[in-house]
Amino acid sequence: MTMKQTLIALCAGVTLATGLGAQAECLSDAAVGAMASHYAAKTPAPNFPALSDADGACTRAKFNALLGARLGKVVGYKAGLTNPAVQKRFNTDKPVWGKLYEGMVRPGGSTVPAAFGARPLYEADLLVRVKDAAINHARTPEEVLQHIDQVIPFIELPDLVVQAPPQLNGAGVGAINVGARLGIAGQPIAVPATRGERYALLDALERMTVQLTDHSGALLASGKGSDILGHPLNAVVWLAQALQQEEITLQPGDLVSLGSFSPLLPPRAGLSVTATYLGLPGAQPVQVHFQ
Repeated sequence: MTMKQTLIALCAGVTLATGLGAQAECLSDAAVGAMASHYAAKTPAPNFPALSDADGACTRAKFNALLGARLGKVVGYKAGLTNPAVQKRFNTDKPVWGKLYEGMVRPGGSTVPAAFGARPLYEADLLVRVKDAAINHARTPEEVLQHIDQVIPFIELPDLVVQAPPQLNGAGVGAINVGARLGIAGQPIAVPATRGERYALLDALERMTVQLTDHSGALLASGKGSDILGHPLNAVVWLAQALQQEEITLQPGDLVSLGSFSPLLPPRAGLSVTATYLGLPGAQPVQVHFQ
């Protein structure tokens, strides 16, 4: 199956799941409220049964309503499970999405508690910033690049919330807002104006090697740009179409987290982690310190 066919199939799955949403039986208001209370307290919430895609979508909507009341403004979105290796971990073959709220994105070099969440993890990621609303109609990485103005190195700090994260299926990951908690953003790379430079950037994003290292320089994990749906910007294509199925559109200034280039790893106090984007011109390493 070609990458274009894969994306068409994924987006068709989004349409089907959304169409079923009206008939889905979400987790109860009480169960979602309890989960939100655990999220706020940074304590593990009870696991819930495996969810269908529709169950996951309507549970996410309830959870996001509670998160929004507590956290405020939405500053962007995250595409999760965009890496086949991570999909396998959660027994699924398609991405999911969540919302990023104000205060979640911190500057490079920040220090955060190792216990920043109920089930804290870290991973190598990448952000892009939306330039204009035409991105909602992009169908290829080339088209996405025309409608973003920054590519931003990013270490995501997700929180899988529940007592036993390995028991979550893909829809369950979606239901917990894809574990959005915190992330560390590095120096932005401006998207170049000329066509030739943009093509060079597209190629570099696909071919780059992303490495996580500790304070001594020891390699913790690594991945390729192509590990995310064949090209990192395909995550934006998928996300824009998934959001539109729920009558949400990406807006100028929105941040989009593209997914994981590395395994999900547990932090520990005293650890410093650096993400380096080898082969991506202009990309400076980004670092987080755990205390």
